[in-house]
Amino acid sequence: MIIEHFSVAPLGCNCVILGDEERGTGIVVDPGGEAPRILARLEELGLTCEGIVHTHTHFDHIGATKAVQDGTNAPIMIHEEDLFLYEGVQMQLDGFRAPFRAPEMAAVDRFLSHGDTVLAGALEAEVIHTPGHSPGSICLTLEGDRPVVIAGDTLFARSVGRSDLWGGNASQLVDSIKRKLFALPDETLVICGHGPNTTIGEERRLNPFVGGA
Repeated sequence: MIIEHFSVAPLGCNCVILGDEERGTGIVVDPGGEAPRILARLEELGLTCEGIVHTHTHFDHIGATKAVQDGTNAPIMIHEEDLFLYEGVQMQLDGFRAPFRAPEMAAVDRFLSHGDTVLAGALEAEVIHTPGHSPGSICLTLEGDRPVVIAGDTLFARSVGRSDLWGGNASQLVDSIKRKLFALPDETLVICGHGPNTTIGEERRLNPFVGGA
């Protein structure tokens, strides 16, 4: 299984590429910007993108969505509770006083719910609904030699996502982490929406916002 991530403009979102190397199929998670770079990396890896998944729909995680879809014809997937943010990109940018206009957005093809599975060849990613950073925030878990969770902006290394944006809820965020993410094995690798990786065990012990659970 291929698991790669790299930071993309405009705010350093970690775009994740998941791939079934044998079958040459993949998933792109959080294409926040730099579509040519994302498409070039898919080609370099020999992967056909079969899904574009968003952990949430804040503008820095969705900016390259349409361009990546145009280059792959892959379906776009979000949690339905984040649709208002996906359709309100300009509202988000105005709230941040961003000096640029919203990109054109493509239609959503599939709404994801807790417990759903996203497939690309033999690759299976399970959806965990983790509201708090946004109402429709999700994480994706993958099994393998070492379990992995793609946490979006729900959980960071020694931090957590903001809860003061549209539809955010601090108590809901902490509950999502403690009940759902901290239920994963300690060795689970956490790929965060921004910044470095961590593990569930480290965050359970050391995260000052939700540690000691």
